[in-house]
Amino acid sequence: MRSRITLRSFVFALAILPLTAGLSSAIAKPVVEVAFVLDTTGSMGGLIEGAKRKIWSIATAIVDSNPDADIRMGLIAYRDIGDEYVTRKVELTRDIQDLYANLLELKARGGGDWPESVNEALDVAVNKMQWTQGRDGTRIVFLVGDAPPHMDYAQDTKYPVTLAVAKQKDIIVNAVLAGNAEDTALVWRDIAQHGNGEFIAIPQDGGQIVTIETPYDEDIIILQREINGTVIPYGPRALQKRTESKTQQLASVAAASPSRASEMASFINKRAKVTSEAVTGDGDLVADVAAGRNEIAKVRDEDLPDNLRAMKPEARSAEIDKQITQRKALNEKLAALVAKRDKYVAEHRKSAPKASSFDRVVEDTLKAQIKR
Repeated sequence: MRSRITLRSFVFALAILPLTAGLSSAIAKPVVEVAFVLDTTGSMGGLIEGAKRKIWSIATAIVDSNPDADIRMGLIAYRDIGDEYVTRKVELTRDIQDLYANLLELKARGGGDWPESVNEALDVAVNKMQWTQGRDGTRIVFLVGDAPPHMDYAQDTKYPVTLAVAKQKDIIVNAVLAGNAEDTALVWRDIAQHGNGEFIAIPQDGGQIVTIETPYDEDIIILQREINGTVIPYGPRALQKRTESKTQQLASVAAASPSRASEMASFINKRAKVTSEAVTGDGDLVADVAAGRNEIAKVRDEDLPDNLRAMKPEARSAEIDKQITQRKALNEKLAALVAKRDKYVAEHRKSAPKASSFDRVVEDTLKAQIKR
């Protein structure tokens, strides 16, 4: 009887081995989550504009540090009681295009007295963002501001209590000081020390944020525009419209700054190796079928765009396969251009004067902490 049970157990273990292997590989996929806690009062205008210009290069720094990671980014904008808002949260998301759209809407206003609602903002970041559970992920917060917290608000959870929770959740909290206010520096150093992070001082306006234009930018934008043409929006009508608007976001970014549009396309291209995305977030049928997240046969007719709905099932499958093949070929061409662009930017960065700027300190800190 004992040997029979052992044999049956052995056979059962062999039978489920492929399933458990797949499960362990899924669990082992690294997670990198980054949240910015950003002072948006009147004195922070220069830094906020710099963050808008460099969010794509910061996102790309995460990909370069861990290409296979599941990357989620979020944002908490904060001001003070009596302002238009105290905190505004953009939840941690894989949809970096949506995060970017929210960032573009931020304006530097308010902040009548000197201290701000830093305590509440950190509490929202640590306790009200949807961080992944477990010890396999990398969870990083960047507190960015120039003024100390109000310690006189009775309703606030004070930052030492919040940082103790952050430590339990394995969330690293960095403190980036804009300007040189001594009272803020004292608190920011304490936050960084108890948050297992770094204290970083940069100029009030965010420093000299260098934009490097490359000979490859125009061709990268053209290729990404063609890749966007392979997107097939699906799902509820509101999601289809949102997905379609993302395909048009590149054009508006390119009109304002070709180098920024090139950075955006470079990020999406590098992520495409893992996600098959042409735009970030949900709602693209081509990406979801290519990555095995969905099947065309399982999509309800009412969730299809009009042109696919009018087709027979076999024609729908053929159209999806066609767009997958086209996207893959275009992405291969784009990847070669992105590699050339990366090399060009790296060479020009070496020759540029070393300056403390928001984007550089964030990128360097991210690379070190993700590696750690």
